[in-house]
Amino acid sequence: MALERAAPVASTPPPAALLSLRDIAKTFPSGTQALVDLSLDVAAGDFLSLLGPSGCGKSTVLRIIAGLVEPGAGTIQWQPSGSANGGRPEIGFVFQEPTLMPWATVADNVWLPLRLKGQSRNAARSAVMDALKTVGLEASAAAYPRELSGGMQMRVSIARALVTRPKLLLMDEPFAALDEITRLRLNDELIDLWQRFGWTVIFVTHSVLESVYLSRHVVVMATKPGRLFGALDVAAPYPRGENFRTSPTYADDCRRVSETLHAAMAAN
Repeated sequence: MALERAAPVASTPPPAALLSLRDIAKTFPSGTQALVDLSLDVAAGDFLSLLGPSGCGKSTVLRIIAGLVEPGAGTIQWQPSGSANGGRPEIGFVFQEPTLMPWATVADNVWLPLRLKGQSRNAARSAVMDALKTVGLEASAAAYPRELSGGMQMRVSIARALVTRPKLLLMDEPFAALDEITRLRLNDELIDLWQRFGWTVIFVTHSVLESVYLSRHVVVMATKPGRLFGALDVAAPYPRGENFRTSPTYADDCRRVSETLHAAMAAN
């Protein structure tokens, strides 16, 4: 794996890994080799982006971590403090599209994960409203998805992922379909929520600019087959904002990540 490192974010010892992927491989029944020999450590409280071309297995990595897809080979090791199946902590998953139920209110869409766990609407109401308040949509609880903008629908999707109070948030290109202004605003809001609640975030994106702006670490993947190609640190402090977006440091970090991405694409 090609590896480039910037200056460390801090001189303190790194936190323990929340999860470790070891030699993960996945081949689908069609014969498509989605992943091969992928090993990756994700520290508790980290914000890590997976960046790479279509078909490199980024989304498959998220689905394997979430337990939605079984790896063909390899193991996932979880920090002992994890509390769910096999040590897996509570996980929130935000997909590229909001995937909201059009016939249900905003509140009922957010209630869905708790409903699947057996909680009644009344029992879940406090958690649902807390999640909506977190994303600034408590006033829209009785609205329907068709009445909301694309950015508001994505906030509902994020609230639905947060209602179970996850330790790990998996995000699969959640802002890709949004206009640039909305996307930048939600990037800032996501950073604010991550800092407030101390989640671990793994964020899939095709955007070099987005990966550098959001992340502490950017992992670049190559395709045919999907594999880890390079890992880069982004040492800029948080919170980030317009001053960072227009800074020479941001431009330099984007250049480093872009060069690694182009090398990964050439390696195919």
